[in-house]
Amino acid sequence: MKKGFLFLLLLLSCNEASETEQIFCTTEAKAGLNVAVNLTESSSNIPISEGVTVIATDGNYSETLSFYDPQNPIFSGAYERTGTYIITVTKPGRQTYVSQPIEVTKDVCHVVPENISVLLLPN
Repeated sequence: MKKGFLFLLLLLSCNEASETEQIFCTTEAKAGLNVAVNLTESSSNIPISEGVTVIATDGNYSETLSFYDPQNPIFSGAYERTGTYIITVTKPGRQTYVSQPIEVTKDVCHVVPENISVLLLPN
């Protein structure tokens, strides 16, 4: 019963168009932030994501972003969460990267993903 109510609520909240136009939203959760981390060299056998930490902060909210493929480190987070984020990327032996504010907005159904690419330079 609870799942059915949640699905109905999701469909109703996504139907913000006119009375005659119906919009159907997917049930997937979209990441508001996708941060690709690149290093200046990649000749070692160590996965380039090893030791990399990506933190998104929006006021008092803070989240460590996750990645799923060590050879292709795209860190994702802020799932279905709008806000204005500062991204901080750290890795031992590299300069810390701190972004300008990045605004995540939403459309009728989901957040609009922001894709950011970061180059970490050696210290």
